[in-house]
Amino acid sequence: MQTETILYIIIAAITALLLALFQYMYKSKVKSNLKYTLTALRALSVFGILMLLINPKFESKTFYDEKPTLVVAADNSESVSYLEQDQNANRVIETITTNRELNERFNIQKYSFGKTVKGLDSLSFNERQSNISEALKQFGEVYANETAPIVMLTDGNQTYGSDYSYVSKTVDQQIYPVVLGDSTVYSDLSIKQLNVNRYVFLKNKFPVEIITNYNGTETINTELKIWSGNTIVFSKPIQFSAENTSEIVSTALTANSVGVKAYRVELAPLQNEKNTVNNSKNFGVEVIDQKTNIALVYDRLHPDLGALKKSIESNEQRSVTILKPKEYLSSINDFQLVILYQPSNNFNLVLDEIKSQKLNSFTISGVTTNWVLLNNSQDFFKQTITNQTEDFQPSLNKNYSTFIIDNLFFEDYPPLRSEFGTLEFLVPHDVILSKSVNGIDTGQPMLSTFEIDNTKHALLSGEGLWRWRAQSYLDSETFNDFDNFIGKLVQYLGSNKKRNRINIDYKSFYNGNDDVIISAQYFNKNFEFDNSAALTIILKSKSDDSVREVPLLLNNGNYRVDLSGIASGAYDFTVKHNTESISASGSFEVLEYNVEQQFLNADIDKLVSLANNSSGKAFYSTQYDELISDLLSDNRYATIQKSTKNIVPLLDWKYLLGIIALSLFAEWFIRKYNGLI
Repeated sequence: MQTETILYIIIAAITALLLALFQYMYKSKVKSNLKYTLTALRALSVFGILMLLINPKFESKTFYDEKPTLVVAADNSESVSYLEQDQNANRVIETITTNRELNERFNIQKYSFGKTVKGLDSLSFNERQSNISEALKQFGEVYANETAPIVMLTDGNQTYGSDYSYVSKTVDQQIYPVVLGDSTVYSDLSIKQLNVNRYVFLKNKFPVEIITNYNGTETINTELKIWSGNTIVFSKPIQFSAENTSEIVSTALTANSVGVKAYRVELAPLQNEKNTVNNSKNFGVEVIDQKTNIALVYDRLHPDLGALKKSIESNEQRSVTILKPKEYLSSINDFQLVILYQPSNNFNLVLDEIKSQKLNSFTISGVTTNWVLLNNSQDFFKQTITNQTEDFQPSLNKNYSTFIIDNLFFEDYPPLRSEFGTLEFLVPHDVILSKSVNGIDTGQPMLSTFEIDNTKHALLSGEGLWRWRAQSYLDSETFNDFDNFIGKLVQYLGSNKKRNRINIDYKSFYNGNDDVIISAQYFNKNFEFDNSAALTIILKSKSDDSVREVPLLLNNGNYRVDLSGIASGAYDFTVKHNTESISASGSFEVLEYNVEQQFLNADIDKLVSLANNSSGKAFYSTQYDELISDLLSDNRYATIQKSTKNIVPLLDWKYLLGIIALSLFAEWFIRKYNGLI
């Protein structure tokens, strides 16, 4: 307690006593037997009131020891067991986590990682992907303010995510890789990478690029073949040597029929080659018989034009041509959909043709849109013209029922600029996004779709879509989420299919290590999203006619099922409602491929580099005793003594207030009883 506070308490005590003495001792007529009691009660009351005003506090310090954290992270991917290192991994973890000296020195935290990081209970080595960079990134964030060296048991073979050599530079912890794998170098052939488009068009040739690799010192000959079923559609002899360890093979195959077509690329194996799994790789293409051509009509240049073209053409089934209004009118029959970007006076004839030919359209307005022309050219919506603009942020309508929207958090997206004023729809419409200002939803539509006279239309009030695409990349390091959203909108507008009460979203084929996820939306008879439905998927294998039923779970406004891990092959499926006779069907194919079985050795060089860059040290799985010794002897991991300082009131005001009230009442009662009042 501070000296100043003590002085205040002494003054308060003296003041209270003097006041009480003045009242009951100085020229007082109170009997001698009572005046001392009353003096004490009055002094206590005044002193208590003064103590409330002073509110004295004192400091208390507590000391404690904080041990550093030891993060033990084990690679739980299939490659560890494929390299026959699962027993070594379990032995090292058991030795480290049960070591008495380590437990006295550190707080040991155990984790496992594959594609994601989890708390370690037991290791199954069944993860189909390994993302070392994400694991390091998460450990760096969680233990950013602590001393927490990281012991990472892994073969160093990453199959998903960014290069962990660079991520390690952002982790402010020492990393101790324990290498799981053989350091012996074997001669090995492998297909390092295969590049092919997902969609091709009927009767067209599509390019295939194959990067082959050789690890060895002798000169060898092999042959590359591409199979379609039991037929060889391409072959080429290849020679490798110590100097020529890689070759890129390019060819073009012909798409002869519509549908999903599966191919297999393989390199003829070497004699006594240890790993032949990485000699072959399956790939697939979907052959379609038409391409959706989209006209993007503009009258002034804007970054949104390039963003829209990039986004829509990320799907090879679609082609975007950017045209002036007169250019579009001369080739209007070549397109299945027209996007009108900020219509001006020059769009007059274009709007007339869209209305007379009943064409599907997507209108995007902004600060230079001629709303007088737009209001007069159609009877679907009317915008109040104020000649003022405002920035509006999007707010997602999670009950939008026309197609599935996921993976986008529009509330975090930059605002779009559009005309200030009321937008009124004159026809039934569905709102995808509404306008919000300062987090308050205005109820005004920003992006809406509507159907009239067997045509489909969309209206977006706002320019600046290029910022949304950039924000999507900042959020997820990929444009895919935004591109998929725009792709679904364009797919809906470019099609004349009727709405279904169950909409399903899936891919026609999945690579062996892809997540096989199927999404669905269910709507009631009024086409309102129903979040209480019970949906089931019936999955039937075409190869053995086996059938399995799996319920769909509600997740972020969609019903989803994760079928990852199912065997490769072709499947038919039906999503049905459990109590109504409503269903939707589809089919897909899972291509055989296991990325975790493509490795022959641990990536020792990269793990050593990881350790050196973080001021750690790499060890083999047989050197765990040396690892333990290094951790125990390193002065960077000393126990730190810390203290906490608490400032607390000397007296609880509730109790003090009670004492004051009690003393005042006692004084009043005594005086009243003795006729002094």
